[in-house]
Amino acid sequence: MQKSRLLILAAALAAATLTARLGFWQLDRATQKEALQEADDRQRRLPPLPARDLASDAPSALAQRYRLVSLEGRWLARHTIFLDNRQMAGRVGFFVVTPLLLPDGSAVAVQRGWQPRDLIERTRTVMPPTPDDAPVTVQGRIAPPPSRLYEFAGAEVGPIRQNVDLDSFSREVGRPLRPISILQEDGPVPPADGLSRQWVRPAADVHKHYGYAFQWFALCVLIVGLYAWFQVIRPRRARRA
Repeated sequence: MQKSRLLILAAALAAATLTARLGFWQLDRATQKEALQEADDRQRRLPPLPARDLASDAPSALAQRYRLVSLEGRWLARHTIFLDNRQMAGRVGFFVVTPLLLPDGSAVAVQRGWQPRDLIERTRTVMPPTPDDAPVTVQGRIAPPPSRLYEFAGAEVGPIRQNVDLDSFSREVGRPLRPISILQEDGPVPPADGLSRQWVRPAADVHKHYGYAFQWFALCVLIVGLYAWFQVIRPRRARRA
């Protein structure tokens, strides 16, 4: 009897500890996203970063994250790739990434926007208007390279890919790529390329983390309450009866 009570106590303590830790983890995730949102807002208030000052190393890239930019260059259209399994507004499709050749000879990967997946032919993509020889102006903000998803070996080649590694992509393009990417935004005159640019801001879904935290803490309290009722309060009442 004593052994079973100890096992129940151990199980209750383990479950309560786990659910409490998960609750605090969700609160920590919310805090991280709110901090990113504050950094985003702070950087957006700064004047656009001149192209000549774009980061060329990782520490500088981190300091420039979320800065607004307006870049002039030429699309390297033949190196356009489509990152698969990317969502926007709850739909799955592709992020279209094209290198932009800058006047100094370097290039930067531009996440130009999102394109929906063809429901009939999954691998069908549509190349947005991308003149190779005409100068263009790209407005947007500095961001890390596109987030990485799980991929199988060999999925990093071809026009449709799961991820892109800037170092290997640079060798592919034949130009030095800056250690950043640009999230293109519509600007005063949206580009007529058919792409959607409803980029998610860092704290857009922060409310869900608070909701999850509440659920985990509520479950923790429920576990403690059930243990106290069935293992402490109820037996004492039974003995007094």
